[in-house]
Amino acid sequence: MVKNMKTILFHKHGGPEVLEYADFPTPEPKAGEALIRIRAAALNRMDVLVRNGWQGLKLDMPHINGADGAGEIAALGDGVADFKIGDRVVVNANLGCGQCEFCLNKQDNMCRNWHLLGETIRGTYAEYICLPARQLYKLPADFDFHAAAAAALVYQTAWHSLVKRGNLKAGETLAIVGAGGGVNSASIQIGKYLGAKVVVIGSNDEKLKQAEALGADILVDRSKEADWSKAVFIATEKRGVDVIVDNVGTTFPLSLRALKKGGRLLTVGNSGGPKFEIDNRFVFAKHLSIIGSTMSTLADFAEVMDLVVAGKLKPILDRTYPLKEAAAAQERLWHGENFGKITLEIE
Repeated sequence: MVKNMKTILFHKHGGPEVLEYADFPTPEPKAGEALIRIRAAALNRMDVLVRNGWQGLKLDMPHINGADGAGEIAALGDGVADFKIGDRVVVNANLGCGQCEFCLNKQDNMCRNWHLLGETIRGTYAEYICLPARQLYKLPADFDFHAAAAAALVYQTAWHSLVKRGNLKAGETLAIVGAGGGVNSASIQIGKYLGAKVVVIGSNDEKLKQAEALGADILVDRSKEADWSKAVFIATEKRGVDVIVDNVGTTFPLSLRALKKGGRLLTVGNSGGPKFEIDNRFVFAKHLSIIGSTMSTLADFAEVMDLVVAGKLKPILDRTYPLKEAAAAQERLWHGENFGKITLEIE
């Protein structure tokens, strides 16, 4: 095994200029772990937020971005029986300790010592990474590494939120705030797979056309409809929607208005900001539920990846950059220029 690997890292928080293409010691697998030779990594907005830094975030510098990755197993630690060297795998960034009461109860995304790969520990913008073998999903020999990396975080996140937390059913109407992000495009596909009617609230005509190509039934252009909750209400024949996916946060007031009585607002993030005001009268008068979740359980991850490799859910790829151009890739993501997932080629 090579002593040093190529990676993108940073020694201090800041803009894209802090990212460095550099050598870093190749990790070695401990008992129960596998060393993965990463071939493709996928970007998430979290990467930029971690790079920028926030109050209270303490990282072991230099830090390596990246939650998503796929590649081959290069080495195995003691006690790993379910994999062999050369297996093609995709990684699960949701890291439970495996020992607390939540993990033992198969609720590892609620682990007492929970970590997210690339957020609190070094991630996948690198040639190699070591992870517990339980974090790996074995890929078919012909499945594309970039598609696998693009699917891992966003599909498990959307699946757990829509299916396990939101209980979305066939025949219900699902609205999604935003058309271009990875979780949103995954949510469109999962909604259609489950038999729901899907409404997408997008920022421009181009992204809405792409959402329509994924199966969206009703399109609302928020650049033309300032009060898009009214547009959603009218488009649903004045019934409102059963479920709305809102990972922006600051749009909660409009989302609550767009829901019908007994509706559910699902959230896995706050890209628009963490703090905002809501009118609580909508919540109690309409019997609404606000339901949050983070990532998924190991079982959910396997469940949704089975659908991905079977072709029933298809990751949307935007653009691929070489590893050394990660800064440009992050800028494209941060400015919302992508539709679907941006990936890195790690040669």
